[in-house]
Amino acid sequence: MALRVVGAGLGRTGTNSLKLALERLLGGRCYHMSECMERPGDAAVWHAAIRGETVDWDALLADFDATVDWPACAFWRELTAANPDAVVLLSERESPEVWWESMESTIVSTLGRPVPAEDEDWARRRAMTLDLMNAFTEGWKRRDAAIAAYETHNEVVRGAVPAGRLVEWRPGDGWEPLCEMLGVPAPEEPFPHTNRKAEFRRSQGLED
Repeated sequence: MALRVVGAGLGRTGTNSLKLALERLLGGRCYHMSECMERPGDAAVWHAAIRGETVDWDALLADFDATVDWPACAFWRELTAANPDAVVLLSERESPEVWWESMESTIVSTLGRPVPAEDEDWARRRAMTLDLMNAFTEGWKRRDAAIAAYETHNEVVRGAVPAGRLVEWRPGDGWEPLCEMLGVPAPEEPFPHTNRKAEFRRSQGLED
């Protein structure tokens, strides 16, 4: 199955909401980091890709119509090339500073917690995610370095993807840009704003 949407936006840019929205609009599945929890074998495949090994993208994403979030967004070039008819969706926050505030209190905090010794699947996901973050920038725990990497990532996507294929989206934009890019009517129900910072922290057992 060919992807219809390749998400190039980094994590903490409304990607969980986008996952639900795209699944509603496409009538198919959207790959998100959460899939790694449901599909334990995926972590090893993504880890291989991070190491620069060849990956069969069609096999990995055969059941999906779209991708958003890490780890897929780190391979937007490869997925865009493998799916020449797909739209590239660049999600971002209101500002780099807002993105970092969310990133620091969720992903950075979570990756600083110990992994239960008996949970091998969790350990494999953690190892993959740490290497993914280091590939993003070795300074991912530091505000200035992370913000610089975030801005560079977005600018590289904008510079590489033709305007007619690229759609930029922020959480406050709702359905309209997504429906326009897909050529479908907007649903009557409210846009699914989910996985806000407080929700993420509660799901991970972090204190507010």
